[in-house]
Amino acid sequence: MSLLNLESLQVSIGPVQAVRDVSLSLQEGECRALVGESGCGKSVTAMSLLGLLPNAAQITASQWQFSGRDMTQLNEREWRQLRGNRIAMIFQNPMTALDPTQTIGSQIAEPLLVHKGLSRREAKMRAIALLERLAIANPAQRAAQYPFEFSGGMLQRAMIAMAVVCEPELLIADEPTTALDVTVQSEVLSLLQEMRESSGTAMLFITHDLGVVAEIADSVSVMYAGQTVESGNLQQVFSTQAHPYTQALKRAVPSLDNPQPLEAIAGSPPDLRQPPTGCGFAARCAQRMAICEEAPPLIQCAESHLARCWLWHKDHPSRWRESDSEQMPMTEGSK
Repeated sequence: MSLLNLESLQVSIGPVQAVRDVSLSLQEGECRALVGESGCGKSVTAMSLLGLLPNAAQITASQWQFSGRDMTQLNEREWRQLRGNRIAMIFQNPMTALDPTQTIGSQIAEPLLVHKGLSRREAKMRAIALLERLAIANPAQRAAQYPFEFSGGMLQRAMIAMAVVCEPELLIADEPTTALDVTVQSEVLSLLQEMRESSGTAMLFITHDLGVVAEIADSVSVMYAGQTVESGNLQQVFSTQAHPYTQALKRAVPSLDNPQPLEAIAGSPPDLRQPPTGCGFAARCAQRMAICEEAPPLIQCAESHLARCWLWHKDHPSRWRESDSEQMPMTEGSK
């Protein structure tokens, strides 16, 4: 049974349909990357999973279960029992997520006081030990310091410590390496990988960086305009690139092996106050067809591999082949 099973999540905040149809699942110990450009609904999806959206948000899902529990029926008290305990989050900007008036050590220890019932001394010692495990020198001294006294990389490690101190079953990491230089980014990814392997924690890793995805993820969900447009294991998504948007993302990534100039994706994302009735990517897609004026469903490309694209429909001419009918040939742009 999946640790997390989310189907057809939809979130509206005022006039904005921020999430229009997102489905994803996570097994214990799995790392799933949630990929897409800024504004596509990744962070709203993450906030939904933590019950942190404003009261004005309208949230629906055909199915939403965590560890076999129906999440659509939780009240605020039950959400508070989960947050920071069984489900935790590493926020994108630790400088704004951490309390500037509290020491780093006290902020790491707080979830232990609230959820585990430890004494202040026990929680403090656990926080110091975790800082040491995260390769922060002089952890006892650092635990007594405030966020403004930490560098960017150290702040991100402190955020990781705060998120994993209760050993959550699900860790959500919202672009945790975006503001870091390459060296610190590599260190943070290694720490996350090590902690995931040692504790068996499942992770939803939100990013727009495909290089990071290749390094840390087991599976990938690609989002565009509030929808999941492709989903599968890492090898499937990176090799097949079943959706034209995934192909375009790959062509925009620098590569030492490819001398061709980078290709920007033409056009702009749709306005989610008035989202298109058909395919959300059609206006920017070089392979669009007349049927793209209708909204495509998620279509199975292979086992556990889905794409929201009419190119994969069983009646599309590109699938009329004598053999290997489960695999559509890559387009020229996806090579």
